[in-house]
Amino acid sequence: MASRQPIYLNPSAATERCDPVDTLGPRQLHQSLRGYGPTPLVNLPDLASDLGVRAVFLKDESNRFGLPAFKILGAAWGCYRALASLYGLSISSPTRSSLDELASRAQQAGVILVAATEGNHGRAVAYMANKVLGVRAIIFVPEHMHESTQQLIAGEGPGTVAVQLVHGDYDAAVREAAEYAARTSTAVLIQDTSLPPDYVDVPGWIVEGYATMMAEVEEQLAALGLVADAVVVPVGVGSLAHAVARYCKSRDKPVLVVTVEPDTAACLWTSLRAGKHVTVSTSETIMAGLNCGTASATAWPDLQRLVDVAVTVSCRQSHEAVGYLASPASSPLLSRPAVAAGPCGAATVAALWRLAKDPDAGKAVLGRDSVVVVLSTEGPREYSVPPKS
Repeated sequence: MASRQPIYLNPSAATERCDPVDTLGPRQLHQSLRGYGPTPLVNLPDLASDLGVRAVFLKDESNRFGLPAFKILGAAWGCYRALASLYGLSISSPTRSSLDELASRAQQAGVILVAATEGNHGRAVAYMANKVLGVRAIIFVPEHMHESTQQLIAGEGPGTVAVQLVHGDYDAAVREAAEYAARTSTAVLIQDTSLPPDYVDVPGWIVEGYATMMAEVEEQLAALGLVADAVVVPVGVGSLAHAVARYCKSRDKPVLVVTVEPDTAACLWTSLRAGKHVTVSTSETIMAGLNCGTASATAWPDLQRLVDVAVTVSCRQSHEAVGYLASPASSPLLSRPAVAAGPCGAATVAALWRLAKDPDAGKAVLGRDSVVVVLSTEGPREYSVPPKS
């Protein structure tokens, strides 16, 4: 099934560069959290063979600190920086003891962490509130959110984490979360999208936190004697894509950046095509974490110049990629384990399938010697199977 939108190509991104990304502080914080360990980088030799490339690797974020998504990386650093800024404490060389000091200060002040979410970001903030900092959280969610997702968020802190249902979409939930935080003296907004006129620091810190994932990928490939030629990243509000783009374009050998969105919520793709930051109307998608109508304003300028290729995929294409990953390859030469992925994570594989069918875009990304990394950003979850068409 073909998506409605053509693939967007930006040849000028190949020559764009970024300053080196400092991952030291976020990595030290993440390593201080109980249960830290690099997530797996899974070889997909069968997919590489089908695409005619040297290698395809999947970064499996289905279990990060016991959570089924990567979002805790940004939420942890965002919370740490926000509270350190609030209390005027140093952020250098984060340790467990410095985190414990922030937690003590926050508990004494009665801090409430606030966020809006389509699922995984809010659950990560709830985790930080209850299990790391020992404070309350209120998570605002859109009315279309699956009840099981709401229960998972609340389950991160029974009695301390409240889920507030908003009549509207994700953007409406963001507005209500921001309004609540503005009128509540003890509330600290931990949002991964910027808000006018000046809510930019926390979204920027969340982006910094995500760089840990890319540093892990680089080290894991280096252990195999490889470097990435292209990285495929899903886009919601664009925070992870922003982190990936900045990291990729700061390497000695720049890396191609390929983004993927639902064809019903293609806010970045639409903005790139329009040449300006725009908002789109969205409709329901199984890629719930990517169902965002507006890309983060702080991410947009970098994404406009750094993204090489932008792809959209349908619900059906994402669902088929979920099934593909869940079925292990049994060929003796191309064997691989099953990979448990949700629709947002599997969307990156669906994007590669679309690229392979497009002569111009495929040639730009899928060379015979290419090493391609796809980021699978969430584990399996419930969703309604989309029909064939």
